[in-house]
Amino acid sequence: MREPADADARRAVAPVIAYPDDTLPRPDLDLYRAARAGATLTASVRVEPREAACFTVPAGHFFRIVSVEGPQVGDLNLWNRADLSERFYSGKTRALHGTHLGTGARMWSSFPAMRPMATIVEDTLDWYGFDAYGGAVHDVIGTRCDPYTGNLLAGTQYHHCCHSNLTRALADETGLSLAEAEGCVHDVLNVFMCTGFTRDTGQYFMKASPVRPGDHLEFFAEIDLLGALSACPGGDCSAEHSSDTAQCHPLLVEVYAPAQGALAGWAPPPVNGYDRSHGR
Repeated sequence: MREPADADARRAVAPVIAYPDDTLPRPDLDLYRAARAGATLTASVRVEPREAACFTVPAGHFFRIVSVEGPQVGDLNLWNRADLSERFYSGKTRALHGTHLGTGARMWSSFPAMRPMATIVEDTLDWYGFDAYGGAVHDVIGTRCDPYTGNLLAGTQYHHCCHSNLTRALADETGLSLAEAEGCVHDVLNVFMCTGFTRDTGQYFMKASPVRPGDHLEFFAEIDLLGALSACPGGDCSAEHSSDTAQCHPLLVEVYAPAQGALAGWAPPPVNGYDRSHGR
C-alpha cells in the first residue's frame, strides 16, 4: 500500500499519556519503611522449581520474594483472600504504572473493586532500568507460560508451565476443583523476568534475568491477600520456557508482621467509588 502524502506528518504527532498519574493516590512509603524496619518474620514458603505454592498475607503486613540459589523468575498471582473474584489486574496496572513495575508502583485489583492490592516497597534490581534492547525487569506485559499456547505452537502437552503450576497450587490451597481453580488464575506480575518489545516487529522478548541469590522484591499488603507464586520452568528465561531443559532454582516467599502500632493512621483502601450505574 502506497503511503499517503502526509504520512510523515501523521507519524510526527506527539504522543499523549493515556492515564496521567498526577491525581493517583500515592502510597506513604516513609510510613511503610518505618513499619518494615521493626517487622518480624512470621512465615516462609519455599517454591520448588517448576512448581507453585500459595501463601497468605494479612493487610498491613509485608511479603518478600527472594532469589535463594540461582537466577530464577517467578509468576505471581494475587487475590483478595476473602473473595477470589477480586484479583490482580495486570492490564490496568500496566496502564497506570507502565510495562515494568518498581518501587512505589502498586498492583491494582480487577473491577469493580479496582483498588491497590499491594505496593512495592523495595526492589534490589531497581538499578537495572531499561537496557539497550528496551528490556527491564518485573513486567506486566507477559501473560504467563501456559499449556494451551504450547500446544498451539508446538503440539505439546506440558504440565509444569506457570499457568498449570498456579492452577494446581490454588486448587490444593482452596479445595477448588482444577477447573474452578483454573478460572481464577490470571495474568501475572513476572517477578525478576527481563522482558521488552523488539523495536522492529514489536514482538515480546525475554532475556537472561539479572537476578542473583539474595536479590528480592518486597511488597506491602494493602488488603488481606492470597498469593500464588510459580517458579517458572524457563529458569532465568535466557533461552526458552515450558520445558524441562532450562536450569531452574527455587524461590522463597517471606511474610513479615510490623510491630503493634507501627502503622498508626493507616487503613486498607476502600473499593472503587464508581456508583456502577453505567448510565442507567
